[in-house]
Amino acid sequence: MLDKVKELDQEIKQFDINTPEQLELFRMKFISRKGVITELFEGLKSVPQADRRTVGQELNGLKNLAQERFETFSQLIDEQRTTANSAPPVDLTLPTIPNLTGTQHPLSLVRQRIIQIFERIGFNVADGPEIESDWYNFGALNFPDNHPARDMQDTFFVEKTSEGASSDMLLRTHTSNVQIRLMERQKPPIRSIMPGRVYRNETISARAHCMFHQVEGIYIDRNVGFKDLKDTLYHFVKEMFEPGTQIRFRPSYFPFTEPSAEIDISCQICGGKGCNICKHSGWVEIAGSGMVDPQVIANCGIDPEEYTGFAFGMGIERITQLKYVVNDLRLYTENDVRFLRQFEGL
Repeated sequence: MLDKVKELDQEIKQFDINTPEQLELFRMKFISRKGVITELFEGLKSVPQADRRTVGQELNGLKNLAQERFETFSQLIDEQRTTANSAPPVDLTLPTIPNLTGTQHPLSLVRQRIIQIFERIGFNVADGPEIESDWYNFGALNFPDNHPARDMQDTFFVEKTSEGASSDMLLRTHTSNVQIRLMERQKPPIRSIMPGRVYRNETISARAHCMFHQVEGIYIDRNVGFKDLKDTLYHFVKEMFEPGTQIRFRPSYFPFTEPSAEIDISCQICGGKGCNICKHSGWVEIAGSGMVDPQVIANCGIDPEEYTGFAFGMGIERITQLKYVVNDLRLYTENDVRFLRQFEGL
């Protein structure tokens, strides 16, 4: 046993430690619970009683030697690593870099405000896919194949299938697809809004873009009438814009609502005097609305004889234009920091 101790003593003193890997190898061989020194301690019980005290002292000395060398080289390697990774000294004469605080995009601000207004009157928020099948985007909403109403929402098709138009895949033209999915999986009452990106093959101008943001809403329950729709939208306009904002409903046509109405408000940019945003009429259209067509309700597995409802949809860009007096819709996607910084602190 003593010969083994002397042999390990020399090996510990001569063990070459220059890298973290060599240090770990040293630890595993001599210090760990499965190391050679631990094995010698376990074999101490087989040493004759008369020699056990002497051998034990030698083993303790060997253990202390291994521990001291491990700690010494561990500290040395840590110092080398710190020196190698240390950053160059800071030049205190250099000017400081300003800590610029960002801000939310104006579309995000308005989206959050719209959600807040409708959540306060009991609407929740729903979401759905932006790449959608023709059925959920058109068919279930009373847009038959080749119907002229589809021309109002000319879109971008992702995949044309041979199984029929209802199986074609496209970029959604409105968030009404979320309404259909919601009515399919949830029983009335349903009261929800659907904000999100939509796509249409539009000519980009101060008033239109091929990609924009929309928020739609739907309320399905027993005895829902047109008055409920008007009261809801009156409340929204008064909360979103100035208290004196005028609102009007104009009869219109949508395949998925009957009766249908366009919602106009007095132009917030020119005060009703006429500008390029309101086409010099003093009024700006902000939304379309109407009572959900009974066939659309039936397409989703809900009995239209028992339940009625209303729906509406508006462009977030248009609302933002009017609220913050932005005269060109293209500014939202140009990432001009001079424009975006105007919304800091809002």
